[in-house]
Amino acid sequence: MIRREARDGVVYYISELLERAAVPHAFSTRIGGISEGPFASLNLGNATGVREQDSPENIHSNFDRLQRAIGVEELNRCWVHQVHGREVADVQAGFESGCQADALMTRDPQQLLSIRIADCIPLLFSSFDGAVVAAVHAGWRGVVERIAVHALARMKTPAREILCAIGPCIGFDAFEVGGEVLAAFDPRFCRRRDDGKGYIDLREALRQQLMDAGVREDQIDVSDRCTFRNADEFFSHRRDKGITGRMAAVIAPRWSGK
Repeated sequence: MIRREARDGVVYYISELLERAAVPHAFSTRIGGISEGPFASLNLGNATGVREQDSPENIHSNFDRLQRAIGVEELNRCWVHQVHGREVADVQAGFESGCQADALMTRDPQQLLSIRIADCIPLLFSSFDGAVVAAVHAGWRGVVERIAVHALARMKTPAREILCAIGPCIGFDAFEVGGEVLAAFDPRFCRRRDDGKGYIDLREALRQQLMDAGVREDQIDVSDRCTFRNADEFFSHRRDKGITGRMAAVIAPRWSGK
């Protein structure tokens, strides 16, 4: 993936695959916003159930900065209340943000799909022609629930004609889990320890699901950035024990004629 910095200091990543398809999108970092303290600086959301919160005004301003950075400030940003499930929201004109889901898809080029993360996997999909796109939030439960495969199915486009970008998330060596979580995954994606705990490679598990669903390997772009390790660039719920901000992954259909 390619790291970019806007004139006002907003730093974000883009997928080369989606860039070549002229699909507006970005994976944000924590750099280039106005928030302070544990939310410094491009914070795009708050954790639920945590006393220390960033202001809604800061979050709104930070989203405005991100949208300007990628040239989609005129689009209507759509979002969902993420619940670690497998629901996919179909975004059309008149869509009301805030429903419970972990993915969004649309064919409407006036809509900007947005999901938020702070260790979970952000995943962006586009058809080859950019006419239909999707944004997916996948934690370990979402991977087990095959949320990405459900989103693919809702796009109603053959998997062999889909481009995928897996953004920055918690890395294999940083995602330590207990035996009950390890048991939910194929051993190919796990590294166990003698004490019963171990590590899961969420990115590889998700990449394999996509290929099993028919997406070609060369049509999947995977970031190597770890939200836990790269503290200068990313918020991390696990590293910061819940008192932290959120990044976002955003995508919109390509305008016809582009």
